[in-house]
Amino acid sequence: MTSSVPIGEAARQSGVKVPTIRYYEQIGLLPTPVRSEGNRRHYEARDLRRLAFIRHSRELGFDIEAIRTLLTLQDNPSQPCATADTIAQARLADVVQRIRSLTALKAELELMVEGCRHGKVCECRVIEVLADHSQCEHARH
Repeated sequence: MTSSVPIGEAARQSGVKVPTIRYYEQIGLLPTPVRSEGNRRHYEARDLRRLAFIRHSRELGFDIEAIRTLLTLQDNPSQPCATADTIAQARLADVVQRIRSLTALKAELELMVEGCRHGKVCECRVIEVLADHSQCEHARH
């Protein structure tokens, strides 16, 4: 007979908080667990593996619908992995774009801070740039 664990232990072992586990059940990412005679949820090892998969996917920034699709693929392992590849490529493209945006933001903030003369607010480059978007470096390109 397989051992099962209550929700608190499932949360501890998987690194997923109890309310989040309930939410994943509610939206169908995690199957409804077996209940004890006292109506307590009990999770099997496969549920814990699924929770770990979901947690890791969320840590990598995949949205719920992408995770749902990936779980469906995982549940049917004989399928080609083209869909999983497409989902991962889309996530990678999002990350690359975000890095570009953050790099531009970093450069803009560095220029703003470097341009500050540490004088009075009326001469403050930070305030000037924030007040007039056309002074931003990226606005000029």
